[in-house]
Amino acid sequence: MYLMQNWFHLSDEGVEDAIYDSYAMRKFMQLDFSKESVPDATTLTKFRHILEENHLGEKIFADVRERLDRGGMIMHGGTIVDATIVSAPSSTKNKDGERDPEMRQTKKGNQWHYGMKVHIGADAGSGYVHTITGTAANVHDIEEAPKLFREDDHVGYGDSGYLGIEKRDEVKTDPNLSKIEFRINKRPSSIKVNEKNYNGFNWDRYIENRKSSVRSKVEHPFLIVKRQFGYAKVVYRGIAKNLNRFHVLFASANLLMCI
Repeated sequence: MYLMQNWFHLSDEGVEDAIYDSYAMRKFMQLDFSKESVPDATTLTKFRHILEENHLGEKIFADVRERLDRGGMIMHGGTIVDATIVSAPSSTKNKDGERDPEMRQTKKGNQWHYGMKVHIGADAGSGYVHTITGTAANVHDIEEAPKLFREDDHVGYGDSGYLGIEKRDEVKTDPNLSKIEFRINKRPSSIKVNEKNYNGFNWDRYIENRKSSVRSKVEHPFLIVKRQFGYAKVVYRGIAKNLNRFHVLFASANLLMCI
C-alpha cells in the first residue's frame, strides 16, 4: 500500500479509496475482501512515520543498490552527479501561518524557486543511482558533490554547475576524491568558435558533446521520479520526511530501469 502510494503519487486517503476501486491494486496487495478490508489512512500514516523515524527508506534504497551490484549491473569506476529543485508550497495559508522553515529560495535562470534540492550520484556505466542527499534549495550543487562519489571512482561527470570542483579543499585533501579525473561540461558561452565562419572541425564542441552523452544518463532517474511517479513537488514538511520518500522512489526507479 505504501509503495503504491509512492508510485501513483496519492495521499493517504487517496490510496485507500483507489484500492477499493482498483482490482489490480487489490491483486498487488494480495487482498481478499471476503477475509479482510483495506487498511485505513490512519494506519498507513502511522506506518509511514515508523519508516521515517528509523530511516528505513534509506535502507530500502541501499538494499536495492546492493542487489544490483551483486548482480553485476553496476559497473563502478565513474559517477555522474546532478541535482534537481523540488518545489514546496510558498503560501503561509496553513495552520501554522508560516512557510516550511527548512525550505529555502533560489534563482534558476530568470525564475525563483522555493523548496529543496535532491542531489544524486549515478553510475556512469549503467545510470543506476547509488547515492542520494537532500538540502535546502539555496545550497549550491558543488557544495554537496563530494558526498556523491564512491571510493573506487576514477572519473566524475557533471554539468557546468560543478566547474572548479577539483579546486575545493574537501576534494584536494581527500585521498580518494583528489585522484578523480573530473570531466565537467564547459559553459556554452566559453566555446567561442563560430561554426558559420569556421571550416575546420570544432573539437571543443565535439568533446563537450561526448561528455554530455555520458552525463545524460543521470537525467533518466529524475524523469522517472518527477514525471512517471509524479513527485515534482514536496508533500511533507521538512527535508528528512521528503528525503525518506525520495530514497524509496529512486530505489523504485532503479528497479524500473532494469526492465
